[in-house]
Amino acid sequence: MIKAALVVGLFASVLLTGCNGDSSNDGAPPEAGSGTSPQQGSVANPLVAPPSSNGLGMISVSSTMFPLGLVGYTADEYFISGNAVRYAPDEQGLPEDGRWNLHPVPDSKPYKTRIVVYRPKNPAKFNGTVVVEWLNVSGGLDAAPGWINAHTELIRSGYAWVGVSAQKEGIDGGGAISMMDLPLKTFDWFRYGSLRHPGNPYSFDIFSQAAQAIRHPQGLNPLDGLTIKKMIASGQSQSAMYMTTYINGISPLTRLFDGFMIHSRPFGMGSLDKAGVDPTASMDLAMKVRTDQAPVMLLQTESENFLLNYYSSRQDDDDNFRLWEMAGTSHADLYTLTGLFDIYGNDIKNAQVTENKEPMPGIVTCAKPVNSGPQHFIASAAYAALNNWVTAGVRPAIAPRLTVNPAGTDYVRDAHGNVLGGIRTPYVDVPTATISAYGQPGSMEEMGNDAQSFCFLFGTTALFATLPDTPSYQTHTAYVNAVKASANAAAAQGFLLPADVRLIVKAAEASTVGY
Repeated sequence: MIKAALVVGLFASVLLTGCNGDSSNDGAPPEAGSGTSPQQGSVANPLVAPPSSNGLGMISVSSTMFPLGLVGYTADEYFISGNAVRYAPDEQGLPEDGRWNLHPVPDSKPYKTRIVVYRPKNPAKFNGTVVVEWLNVSGGLDAAPGWINAHTELIRSGYAWVGVSAQKEGIDGGGAISMMDLPLKTFDWFRYGSLRHPGNPYSFDIFSQAAQAIRHPQGLNPLDGLTIKKMIASGQSQSAMYMTTYINGISPLTRLFDGFMIHSRPFGMGSLDKAGVDPTASMDLAMKVRTDQAPVMLLQTESENFLLNYYSSRQDDDDNFRLWEMAGTSHADLYTLTGLFDIYGNDIKNAQVTENKEPMPGIVTCAKPVNSGPQHFIASAAYAALNNWVTAGVRPAIAPRLTVNPAGTDYVRDAHGNVLGGIRTPYVDVPTATISAYGQPGSMEEMGNDAQSFCFLFGTTALFATLPDTPSYQTHTAYVNAVKASANAAAAQGFLLPADVRLIVKAAEASTVGY
């Protein structure tokens, strides 16, 4: 069951990651009125303090499950507090092009939340870029899917990463589609009981204030003096909805970020005036991301266009926007779970196509083997491309779109059932399976407290009973060469990174294809 898996993931991650930022601070909230409420064009600096030393003494976040010290990183947690505002439109309605005009509403309310900081121990290893992730609360706890997907690249290239508990559900619980309810206060009241959140309309300013504390620290410095050159905001899945709202309406007022990563964005956007995603928005609501600000990278799997109703919001690339759609991928996949243990990024099992419907035996079970496609490799390349964009001004390659039928209702697939178009890799160019976002029971409408209903987000893998009768499969050498050619072609466009190409080729060399 996915529910149980997330519980295990949470406990494993906090036990192994640890908390290096504890002190004797009692975690008491600041007095109401501390900090400065932001006006247009400014953001308040929150009070930054170590977390309470009471409780279990562990960081609660569903993240990777290995000690970061093994890869030369530290894990710290800080409480941030102050007064936050909400935002409202200057005029009736929000334009579809994403160029919203918002203003802060003068009814600021006190808050206290936390941030989690992963950074290189050695300052010389820091590449100057901080990724600030809007933690995802869909599972009823704070989760870091962006870090999980791309942590190998973020670590090997020396990024700092900050996870922000921006939403109320992560602190107090009560997520609308929660698979469980294990928010911070439930996990460890003695550590997190002093946290307070005025509601999700204030989450956007809370996220900005967390970024302000990182980029322009006053007092305690969460990055311990590292020199920041660039800062990227990221959000995946449900958090991608909130990131869309942030980019369209709040970022033009705050200008704290040099670039944005939106990953696996479903329909709609985070609401400005309700507890969650705007319930008045239909599932086919078209809403673009504004592109007149900092560069935006939108990374989409096969799931989002139709299973998650994003298709009407699909938009063209321009000078500040790139949409990368990945063939052979799904919203969540095998690596979402097994990648939690991917320490060094050199294990060929993370590059192999396998049938596995129980990625965590006895814990996670789906009706069919889940997707084992290349999403995590392309995600790593996307972060590298976005960082190169914001640091060196080099725009990423324009990727082909996934091929959609003339009716705009479904994808066009090849004879093996793999989708056509999109970013191509050996997983779909030299396939040994049908790898898809489709095939699991369930739908978005059926998602709820039954953890099994979320399996439909994990897609499927169906190994070929017989390999294609083409030259690429006639001998082992021919197969490896075909894999190498496809992977190198993707790398030449920046869709794969050299280290990951080597791993993909090693997995092909270790296979029995062609024997």
